[in-house]
Amino acid sequence: MKTRFTDIFIQRPVLASVLSLLIFLVGLNSISHLEVRQYPKMENTVVTVTTTYAGASADVIRGFITTPLQQSIASAEGIDYITSTSVQGKSIISAYIRLNYDPQKALTNIMSKVEEVTAQLPKQTQQPVIQKSTGASVDLMYMAFNSSHMNNQQINDYLTRVVQPRLETLPGVAKAEILGGQKFAMRIWLKPRRLAALGLTVPDVLGALQANNFQTAAGATKGKYVAYDINIDTDAHDVDAFRNMVVKNEDGAVIRLKDVADVKLGAESYDFSVTFGGKSSVFMGVTVNPEANPLTVAAEVRAEFPKLAALFPPGFTGHIVYDGSNYIRDSIKEVARTIFEATIIVIMVIFLFLGAFRAVLIPVVTIPLSMVGVCSLILAMGYSINLMTLLAIVLAIGLVVDDAIVVVENIYRHLEDGMSPLSAALQGAREIMMPIIAMTITLAAVYAPIAFMTGVTGSLFKEFAFTLAMTVILSGFIALTLSPMMASKMLNQKVMYNRFVVVIDKVFARLKRFYERRLTSVLNYRPVTIVFAVIIILSCIFMGMTSQTELAPQEDQGFLLTVVNAPSYANLHFLERYTKQLNKIYQTFPALQYYFIINGMPNASAAISMAIMQPWDKRKLSQDKAQQMLQQRENGIAGV
Repeated sequence: MKTRFTDIFIQRPVLASVLSLLIFLVGLNSISHLEVRQYPKMENTVVTVTTTYAGASADVIRGFITTPLQQSIASAEGIDYITSTSVQGKSIISAYIRLNYDPQKALTNIMSKVEEVTAQLPKQTQQPVIQKSTGASVDLMYMAFNSSHMNNQQINDYLTRVVQPRLETLPGVAKAEILGGQKFAMRIWLKPRRLAALGLTVPDVLGALQANNFQTAAGATKGKYVAYDINIDTDAHDVDAFRNMVVKNEDGAVIRLKDVADVKLGAESYDFSVTFGGKSSVFMGVTVNPEANPLTVAAEVRAEFPKLAALFPPGFTGHIVYDGSNYIRDSIKEVARTIFEATIIVIMVIFLFLGAFRAVLIPVVTIPLSMVGVCSLILAMGYSINLMTLLAIVLAIGLVVDDAIVVVENIYRHLEDGMSPLSAALQGAREIMMPIIAMTITLAAVYAPIAFMTGVTGSLFKEFAFTLAMTVILSGFIALTLSPMMASKMLNQKVMYNRFVVVIDKVFARLKRFYERRLTSVLNYRPVTIVFAVIIILSCIFMGMTSQTELAPQEDQGFLLTVVNAPSYANLHFLERYTKQLNKIYQTFPALQYYFIINGMPNASAAISMAIMQPWDKRKLSQDKAQQMLQQRENGIAGV
């Protein structure tokens, strides 16, 4: 008989063993290089264009800034949809980029479109600020900072100078954004009546500020042997310097800024505030690069935080309020436990059907080889260890043993006919080679098309489909190389007459006869069988049409978000009055660990609140149940 592909590995067992060992070792090495994520990498980019026109009304902002900018940005390539907000003194345009579109290319396109209409904006308008954010809408980590001796402006200044640079230099950290902080600014509150009495106008005061507070480079002077830099003190450094600034000098009468305005060192904006557990705080959110491993980044931030805490001034405290890596880590542990449980169940089922430990070992070896070996292919494809790839491995556990079981059963059949183990392995593998290839390709072809779907579904399930298909193909290769060789070495006539094997054969023989009798009786009443078949088919169609649909099931991620919207005319004090009621509601939930409220985000008449729940093993209340209870109580807050 002509030599087949499988004969080589049966006759050369070392070759088969080395190939399988190579697959296992390469896969094992690849595991340490794979990134760990919650979901596959998806570049969902948002480009925000913020334009400030101090003092302008919302209508002026909308008509002269937002509308021309939005019309120009809308023509940029790669945009999915655009949202805009026009409030007093500020225009915010958010361009949501198509999924997995090149973020840098999208940013460049939008920058060029903004530049086209910049000349059409009012002269007093500040240069538009363009920011790009790629990744999750919720930051990986949130930290709260407060102090018994420092106000929000001082806390913000300390975080900007000390904490923020240290965190942003950590590998994988895209941005450490300060939320609720207030930058220092010189606040000048004009007195209209005093201005009118002294014959002054707002432009007069503005002109005096610009003329007496600016930065300039004076140059340098050089002698025969020395050179000196010239520094000119042309700006005001403190409150007294601003108060004593001369606004008007006419006929010996000097009018200073303190005569027509109240001058105080305050915050750049009073349109937002943050509370943590009901106390005023400043928050910082850590955003991860799309290419970074969130588990590694979270570990680095946690390792750095005690070092930062050692530098805190007296009375200054900080807390890591939320860590999104905990959910990712627990989810992966849960899936890993599922993989272990599925493996045990599959081994038990195989043992119950084959009966002999030697026969069971042949298909069982395929499970770790396929699961570990596929990691090298995952790494080569640029994928990561995430819930989707792990789900594919869970499903593959029951599929990868099929080919090996078929090989064992066919070889076992020839042993029953009296052939020697080597001859049975050669003959059985030759007969089953083409069916194994057909089964493997068929299974891979069933799952692979999922990867070619577009949109969010395609991006989410591409790694799942390819991982499952590659695992099945790898198991088919192992079934044609290692399994026949192991069968030739481990199966013999003694295995066939094992007491447990004999018992199992008798049980399945009785089961076979029982099934034949029932099948014969059913076939005698074909009209009844056809009616039931039609009913089942129609029921499947009905249930398919009436079943609820969703992209992915709701997961208990351990936090709840509350979005508060107030009337457009509301200010910060209005918001704080009503959001304070959230603190009382949160205090009635023992399942909550931390909670914070950011007033004035994303605009002056809105607020966002996050309630972080207790760890999963320390609470009985689920996230869905807590959300329902929380929503009922929050609906009772009037005014927002």
